[in-house]
Amino acid sequence: MTTMVTSIVHGAISIVNAVATGFGSAMGISLKVKVEINSKKGSGIIFQKGAGTGMIKKIIYDILPSKYLNNNQLLITINSEIPSGMGLKSSSAVSNAVALACNSLVNEKTTVTGAYDDSTACYYGGFVTTDNYKRKILKREDSPTDINVVLYLPNNKKRGNITRLKLLSDIYLEAFQLAYSGQYWKAMTLNGVLTSSLISNSYNITRLCLENGALAASISGNGPAIAAVVNEGKVQKIKAIFSNLDGRVIVSRTNNQKASAMREVG
Repeated sequence: MTTMVTSIVHGAISIVNAVATGFGSAMGISLKVKVEINSKKGSGIIFQKGAGTGMIKKIIYDILPSKYLNNNQLLITINSEIPSGMGLKSSSAVSNAVALACNSLVNEKTTVTGAYDDSTACYYGGFVTTDNYKRKILKREDSPTDINVVLYLPNNKKRGNITRLKLLSDIYLEAFQLAYSGQYWKAMTLNGVLTSSLISNSYNITRLCLENGALAASISGNGPAIAAVVNEGKVQKIKAIFSNLDGRVIVSRTNNQKASAMREVG
């Protein structure tokens, strides 16, 4: 007997970085991770596509009972549209997609894995505001579906010293309070000013986005990706700004769909 499980989890961008205060906010985007696990009699874990990192293997061994692993061979395929190491929550999305697939194999309930604001935005979609220390969702609501997220991915993946974000923790808390009150674009833009001033020199890029009609613009996560939220009519203008820089550009929609898994037994 074989069991095939397919899980889908989407990526996200930062509204407010949680490093400074433990309070964060993020928004789901349509770039996604798809994980397929084919389980059949035997033993061993084989990654057919996508890296079997230590983190992924730990999730598998934490979730699946040793008796199950000793009696079943797992063929795992990981397909991700989310660029890694850019601040677009690829690690959270992959981790949660693997966890969701493993839980579906043994019919267990899934709990989110990783930084809580990032993981919940990936898992539930929409806007989330969270207390990361208590691992508690303070608010979750759908994001607008008539906007685009234009992403700039620099060729230089260097990240700044994120501990410096704590220097302005009181102002990050104000940004979080804006997000919690539903003023997400103001919160994201303030987050962009703070984060770029502390860990990068990219504020000129976000400023250009705002001057050319972006609703909000910010470094996502700890960077180096920059996300600009724009109405449909401004997409080409923002793409043109990013296209003049050293890197690549991706346009994504928002996502309000919860992570999903499908199980087939044959």
